[in-house]
Amino acid sequence: MPGIGLPQGFGFSSSAGGFPSGESVRFRSGVWLERELGVALAGIGGLPAPLSVRCLAAATGDAMVNAIEAFDAKHMKPAEDIPDFRPGDSVEVNVKIQEGNNSRIQAFSGVVIARQGAGLRETFVVRKVSFGCGVERRFPLHSPVIDSIKVTRRGRVRRAKLYYLRNLRGKAARIVERQDHTTKE
Repeated sequence: MPGIGLPQGFGFSSSAGGFPSGESVRFRSGVWLERELGVALAGIGGLPAPLSVRCLAAATGDAMVNAIEAFDAKHMKPAEDIPDFRPGDSVEVNVKIQEGNNSRIQAFSGVVIARQGAGLRETFVVRKVSFGCGVERRFPLHSPVIDSIKVTRRGRVRRAKLYYLRNLRGKAARIVERQDHTTKE
């Protein structure tokens, strides 16, 4: 396509015409570009409505990549608000709960069994046993719903994903505490 530098083989037809001004192209994640990033896409013709981030970045160049990085940086929490924790650690996650007009903080305590992703899309899974029933909850690390995360105990494990804990009960599901042998002076 002339003008926007698309690589060959993308399969966009240049005869399809452009979007009317004011219409926005939608990511699969639900982010509306014109509203969230302030990117005017009226000049790009023949692009299909649902686009992936890579396809759109290739279509609009480095300006789009910088806009996405700026969006991610704007919504990330500062590093000092997130403690250093890893799978096997016991954490207490304070979650903001909205009930009508009232807002309260609810604590969810358990063992981190997985941590995945990077940047704004990083998530972690916390597992606890409540009244004999295992409960797991996945939290986005940079979510505004999370008020705070506190590490209560450091665990020593040799896996990145502790999904095997789902099949263990009682004392077998215990995790040995990690010893910190650094001297504090």
